[in-house]
Amino acid sequence: MKIKSKISAFTLNEMLLVLAIIGILLLIALPQFMPLISKTKAQEAKIQLKHISNLQTQYRYINSKYSMDFVDIDFEEPKTVEEGGTANYRYELLQASTTSFKVRAEAVVDFDGDGIFNVWEIDENGNPKEIIKD
Repeated sequence: MKIKSKISAFTLNEMLLVLAIIGILLLIALPQFMPLISKTKAQEAKIQLKHISNLQTQYRYINSKYSMDFVDIDFEEPKTVEEGGTANYRYELLQASTTSFKVRAEAVVDFDGDGIFNVWEIDENGNPKEIIKD
């Protein structure tokens, strides 16, 4: 003879109610995290610009001038999310001479959905500067 015992568990309605409450709390909390998300994604631009600055400095030590071409300094631009990659920024050499250079990183993604795209620049001093804040 089999004895059936009742196992205590949550019902489907209880689980759906808990998930709905968690979803509502996330919707309330998300705007608080948007500046933090934008700041974290901007780290990509700062790191890549610093890397480009180092490559330009090395190139200048060898050739006594800065380069106007990423190929010359051995920088391979990462694929953006638009191209199926993971990079959130597009990089562009704006100017280069014997004494100075300027490189720009422009976001291809609007991080907070306000229509403004983040832009960073770096020059021969090696300090990234935020030109347009997202």
